[in-house]
Amino acid sequence: MNTAELLVKCLENEGVKYIFGLPGEENMAVLNALENSSIKFITTRHEQGAAFMADVYGRLTGKPGVCLSTLGPGATNLMTGVADANLDSAPLIAITGQVGTDRMHINSHQYLDLVAMFEPVTKWNAQIVRPSITPEIIRKAFKIAQSEKPGAVHIDLPENIADMEVTGEPLSIRGDRLSMYASYRSLSEAALLISEAKNPLILVGNGAIRSQASQAVTDFATRLQIPVANTFMGKGVIPYRHPLALWSLGLQQRDIINCAFDETDLVIAIGYDLIEYSPKKWNPQGKTPIIHIGELSAEVDSSYMPQVEIVGDISDALTEIMHRCDRTGLSQPHALSLRPQILADYERYANDFSFPIKPQKIVYDLRQVMGDEDVVISDVGAHKMWMARNYHCNHPNTCIISNGFAAMGIAIPGAIAAKLVNPTRKIVAVTGDGGFMMNMQELETATRIGTSFVTLIFNDGGYGLIEWKQNMHYGKPAFIKFGNPDFVKLAESMGLKGYHITATEELIPTLKDALAQDIPAVIDCPVDYSENMRFSRKVGELSCPI
Repeated sequence: MNTAELLVKCLENEGVKYIFGLPGEENMAVLNALENSSIKFITTRHEQGAAFMADVYGRLTGKPGVCLSTLGPGATNLMTGVADANLDSAPLIAITGQVGTDRMHINSHQYLDLVAMFEPVTKWNAQIVRPSITPEIIRKAFKIAQSEKPGAVHIDLPENIADMEVTGEPLSIRGDRLSMYASYRSLSEAALLISEAKNPLILVGNGAIRSQASQAVTDFATRLQIPVANTFMGKGVIPYRHPLALWSLGLQQRDIINCAFDETDLVIAIGYDLIEYSPKKWNPQGKTPIIHIGELSAEVDSSYMPQVEIVGDISDALTEIMHRCDRTGLSQPHALSLRPQILADYERYANDFSFPIKPQKIVYDLRQVMGDEDVVISDVGAHKMWMARNYHCNHPNTCIISNGFAAMGIAIPGAIAAKLVNPTRKIVAVTGDGGFMMNMQELETATRIGTSFVTLIFNDGGYGLIEWKQNMHYGKPAFIKFGNPDFVKLAESMGLKGYHITATEELIPTLKDALAQDIPAVIDCPVDYSENMRFSRKVGELSCPI
């Protein structure tokens, strides 16, 4: 047995089902070992796509997605997806081939110090310098990638080490990580603050999803009658139809939900990470009292200085606080008076049939077609702002948004991973025409491996989000327009089903037909992004009703 074969045995031991990547000269030993493995190697068309697939796989399953590249340009192509996973706290293992250790001291073809290169975008990374340490490296990599906060780990395997003979076995995995529990003192202090607050507000983030605390958060809010806002990555922690749900916070501009934060006298931040939405946006003066509830202590930020920190298992902490908290006789928090306005703003586009289609209408219609457990993957661009604001979820991890790194090109690779994880659910990749062209080659991968999903393109012929920002800052756009191919013909040339929307009334039936296909489908949907500046003007004139 050589090192590469031992590495694959270790990956099997960790429960790895898929490895996404590209073949190369320096990872041939690993590919050879995978031929006789239970792990399915999925050959992608670009290493960035492979990393995005591993990224979304990790976020949806809580288990590290694994991607593989060769050295040099193969490894550099992985970087964007690896960084995205790390900043969005998705467990990921990146494995790179490398020149032999006998070539590292000279100027070698395609050689880069990959350990140094990946250091800023990973939780930990290492090179396998001796065959015998492979089981320890793999076990440590998975343990670190999955521990709170999850993230990316990189393993570099020199080609001469990969071919060396070795004896050894994978290390045993000794159960799940132990839960930590908050102190009685912090729980009691939090309960007292909540009992006395007149206008408390819950801000829930992705940490509550990672900790599988959705039901606990919903029960906590319902029992204490405290309204809930979620970050972009906290969608679905509380069902969007719940009467206490105030939906998403996170736009760079003020929105209706910001009015709730203006009036609150206590923010209960549950599983919230500062990278999800800067506290300077909702607590600019740093004066709002905060209770921090999470598996890790709060980061230091002048706008996020909690009165109480509850560090431990989130579900347990919420249950214990409920037992200690009494809000009997207190009036309904003012923030709930915003819900009718939020609902009315959402519903006003239900019967808007203007064309090109307003982004709010596209999102509204998409929501009508998708089931509660179906999954959308949003790319990055102007459409992301509308998906984040207007696409609402009843379950966690049913709307995946690249938020921390905000990397364009994630939607199509992410949809492939989502379909592998959830083969019976409907999957839609929502993307702009800019993001679509960055990784559309992975539609061939989707066709080849039999993962059918729909790609919905918001087509405006330019980089719409940058145009939006330019118009806000300078009053005019610059260098944001480009041409597009015929997306229907492009889809058909790849063996996909292609659609072009010519009237707003066509969108829902087209989505239904596309989702019924047993092959990937692409929908080209013209969008009216003049709504972007209309929205900016509207929120700029926002007057809070409470």
